[in-house]
Amino acid sequence: MINWKNERNLSILADFYEFTMANGYLKENIQDTITYFDLYFRSVPDNGGFAIFAGLEQFVEYIENLHFDDEDIEYFKSKKIFSEEFIDYLKNFEFKCDIWSMEEGTVIFPNEPLLIVRGPAIQAQLIETMSLILINHQTLIATKANRIVKSADGRAVMEFGSRRAQGADAATIGARAAYIGGVLGTANTLTDKLFKVPALGTMAHSWVMMFENEYEAFKAYAETFPNDTTLLVDTYDTLKSGIPNAIRVFDEVLKPMGKRPVGIRLDSGDIAYLSKEARKMLDRAGYDDCKIVASSALDEFKIKAMLEQGAKVDSFGVGERLITSSSHPVFGGVYKLVATEKDGTIIPKIKISENVEKITTPGFKQVFRFYSKEDDKAIADLVCLHDEKIDEDKPIEIFHPVHTWKRKTLENFTVRKLLVPIFKEGKLVYDLPTLEEIKNKRIEEVKRLWDEVQRFDYPHIYIVDLSQKVWDIKNRLIQETKHK
Repeated sequence: MINWKNERNLSILADFYEFTMANGYLKENIQDTITYFDLYFRSVPDNGGFAIFAGLEQFVEYIENLHFDDEDIEYFKSKKIFSEEFIDYLKNFEFKCDIWSMEEGTVIFPNEPLLIVRGPAIQAQLIETMSLILINHQTLIATKANRIVKSADGRAVMEFGSRRAQGADAATIGARAAYIGGVLGTANTLTDKLFKVPALGTMAHSWVMMFENEYEAFKAYAETFPNDTTLLVDTYDTLKSGIPNAIRVFDEVLKPMGKRPVGIRLDSGDIAYLSKEARKMLDRAGYDDCKIVASSALDEFKIKAMLEQGAKVDSFGVGERLITSSSHPVFGGVYKLVATEKDGTIIPKIKISENVEKITTPGFKQVFRFYSKEDDKAIADLVCLHDEKIDEDKPIEIFHPVHTWKRKTLENFTVRKLLVPIFKEGKLVYDLPTLEEIKNKRIEEVKRLWDEVQRFDYPHIYIVDLSQKVWDIKNRLIQETKHK
């Protein structure tokens, strides 16, 4: 596990009301009330069929580093609104919560808990903001990357977006998330150093412009990197000078060395057309093994359209529209109180809203995923109470949590729990997987989805239902609120 934060203390990176509420909990003597919070999301970005869970490793690092140093204490004193009791509490802060989470790389769906926090009210409340920052961001980028990689239809995709990311952290851990989502490597050198995501890259237009002419620039690069020559051919005129000069360098520099070029890169213009013309020129010159790389503000929609037009592109460098998920730049994860505990008894809590999708699901829960024994495909998720059991040898009827007349009987299935213990009374009890293991998990998870769930346009809506017990509790609390 690598501390990407470079020893920064992010413990007070929280909405200010987390601290005012915490002060209030102490005043009301409810600071040790055991609470349950769910982190979940309401809709998939880009109207997709699923998302990819990411960010757990950085969340673990944050939890393990939770403390308030002398500078933090002085800051809170300076606000002149916090009690001495609260200041003393922060001085002696010790995290004691239990946490369950889905594992990174897991395919996830709306309205099911991705992470559950159980613990004293102050502690569970204070971690809300950073929990959402870390998981929302990386889940968003991993999901976008997975869409872009799918659109490339087996062609390699590289992450090139650091300079357009919203800050250094977004660039660095965003590239990590993109790797989970399926990219081959990144242009971000720091991400390679920290997370071993392969750093890739050759030259910018400035390299070409530094020399007297394009040919001299290409020649110098080939002489410097004869085993990895990829030339950027669109600085001046792709078809009239860029590719002809590249072929000349391949002939005059690489061929006498017994070397072959790796590729050329197109970064502007009508790439579908230019790639087809470039392919013809390279093939005629005897370089049918020379790859064509495309960049230039790409995303899954542009890549799909280019390939439908017959573009002869072998790999893609995707920048700003990946690292910012520009078509849908927000992953709407929320963190909501769902229960408290008194004398060992769990008391479900609910938030009611005029917007049906914002009504929370109460209780301490577990999520089960059902797989068909016939084809090993995921067929449904069921949100249950934490202690419910599923008998794989018996059929089970599930139903839509809103349109309850929509029912389905599942048979011949296997089932697995999606939420696993991460912290027990503040101590880490989970072995963090390597990044390669996370990426491989994502590959296997996506393979187990129906093709209809994976399509871009009007994907099949994957079933996420509530168990009868959870539904009964939710419905009862909704009815009770009408009389409050």
